[in-house]
Amino acid sequence: MSLLGVLCCLGLLLSPSSAFTIRRMSKEKSFAIDADEVIRRDIPFVNSGLKTPVVEGDIALNPGRNALVDPAFRWKFPIPYILADSLDLNAKGVIFQAFEMYRLKSCVDFKPYEGEKSFIKFEKLDGCWSMVGDLQTGQQLSLGPSCDYKGTIMHELLHALGFYHEQSRTDRDDYVDIWWDQVLPGMDHNFDKYADDFITDQNTPYDYESIMHYGPYSFNKDPRYPTITAKDPEMTKVLGQYNDFSSLDLLRLNRMYNCSSSLTLLDQCAFETVNTCGMIQNRNDDGDWVRTMSQPESHDHTLIGQCKDAGFFMNFYTDTGRAGDSAFLESRVLHPKRNLQCLQFFYKMTGSSKDKLVVWTRKEDAKGKVLSPTAAGNFIGDDDHSWKIAHVPLTMDSKFRYAFQGIRGDPANSLGGIQVDDITLAETRCPSGTWRIKNFSEYMKSYATGEYIQSPRFYSPEGYAFGIQLLPNSYYDGYIGAFFHLSTGENDQALEWPAGNRQVTITLLDQDSDVRQRQSFSYSFTTSPTHLIPDSNILYWDNPSKMGTYDPSCDCYHGWTWGWNAYFSHYHLNSRSYLKNDDLILFVEFEDLTPLIKSEVPIKSPVQLRSQD
Repeated sequence: MSLLGVLCCLGLLLSPSSAFTIRRMSKEKSFAIDADEVIRRDIPFVNSGLKTPVVEGDIALNPGRNALVDPAFRWKFPIPYILADSLDLNAKGVIFQAFEMYRLKSCVDFKPYEGEKSFIKFEKLDGCWSMVGDLQTGQQLSLGPSCDYKGTIMHELLHALGFYHEQSRTDRDDYVDIWWDQVLPGMDHNFDKYADDFITDQNTPYDYESIMHYGPYSFNKDPRYPTITAKDPEMTKVLGQYNDFSSLDLLRLNRMYNCSSSLTLLDQCAFETVNTCGMIQNRNDDGDWVRTMSQPESHDHTLIGQCKDAGFFMNFYTDTGRAGDSAFLESRVLHPKRNLQCLQFFYKMTGSSKDKLVVWTRKEDAKGKVLSPTAAGNFIGDDDHSWKIAHVPLTMDSKFRYAFQGIRGDPANSLGGIQVDDITLAETRCPSGTWRIKNFSEYMKSYATGEYIQSPRFYSPEGYAFGIQLLPNSYYDGYIGAFFHLSTGENDQALEWPAGNRQVTITLLDQDSDVRQRQSFSYSFTTSPTHLIPDSNILYWDNPSKMGTYDPSCDCYHGWTWGWNAYFSHYHLNSRSYLKNDDLILFVEFEDLTPLIKSEVPIKSPVQLRSQD
């Protein structure tokens, strides 16, 4: 990430959410990808009319052997891949997002193809489908039209890794009902189940939430009636989710491939165990960080005070001692594999406005010599005493520690302290834009259809300014809408216009304390350098100063918007931890995909491979 991106990331996160001006979206200056319909992302629907012969809707090979059981069909990591030029540019970007999810939550890794016998070639063919297991001859994975969703790609990669659909389990009839009279003629085979000698559940329960489970309306002949329902009606509502891995998906994947740890997750801590995840303190400090249990007047972020005798956080009291007193809470020694990391944590400051929270890093060289500490992030007290999210980008290339330093500002006027909870350190890039909207349920109650909340202005690593408009009650009933726009900014004269071949990703954060258990939701699209505003010769993604709408709150112009009327449903918004503490948190990215336009490499022939051996 550029220095500009680092500064923007830190600066925006220090500002609490504030009151918003109610505005109504202009349909004339926006484009909805989903028009007036909810996008059906379920693979059986996308694959309707598929010409490639498949079984179970998206497996491009008759199951004649069980890749789930036979170790001969297991992959060796990293898995070589090829991105065919036929792929949509947006799909290429989302493939890399899916790769990062595997790396964050398992030991599965990927690498560019360099002539290996086994590889996966991603191509745009006639649907979303994959082969099962490593065929050891190279194999295709198709991402046709409407397959460029992160969850869809993660699903197809699980097939490639050797997994079948959840409803194919031997014991599925104990948990779900198949309504055969509602299945399309000739599609009954998609609901086959397998015997124990063909498929294994790895001694895990039936998983309604699996990313490998069909949705209720798969292969149905009448859109009003489902083909598969759970015997527990509440579970029917979660069938067919394509947001992310379920906890059991991960358990099975990591068992199959003997993953003992994740590749890019360095550290995380919710302070629920007494050893505080190995974090240490200095006896010479002016005070201590105290592991504190939730109380009605001051609850933790992990469990938000809902569990008796549980829910802990680290607290540095600033209402005692002297101004300038400080204490360090330091991590164990960590060993990075990449040279970029993102430290994410939740914090609140309930003391004086002069209190400070500083994030430090401290490296050790190859000989174990401790190098001078470096300040990586600085947070000050404010009037918002609720839990806030923070991201601090790091660039550590050798073993190191990170530390939180609490500094007392004005003990005489402090009524609390500095609290930290739910830390995650991963070897990934921090979000370019992070937007926390407090009391979101109140906006859902008070905003009329089509009225939107305008985000702050964010900056991409390249320097483009952008924002999003969020509709608590979208034009499609029962959903929130999300629309992206470019804005004028301080770097416009040095940037390339139009801003084409950039991928926009809007992610709704699942605030589970364990990053591996999160089912965050994201949608992506990629800008076209030639797309025109309707009935004009003006490029859609040109500098907004040419055709934008002036916004006095930022003294800038906002360009035309592009996004989704049905971004996420109200029903699912109230599940999991999407609205923890009634906070809705969005991440926004604007990333250059130009280097991926030409991505395909030739496959080496068997003769070439033998000559290298």
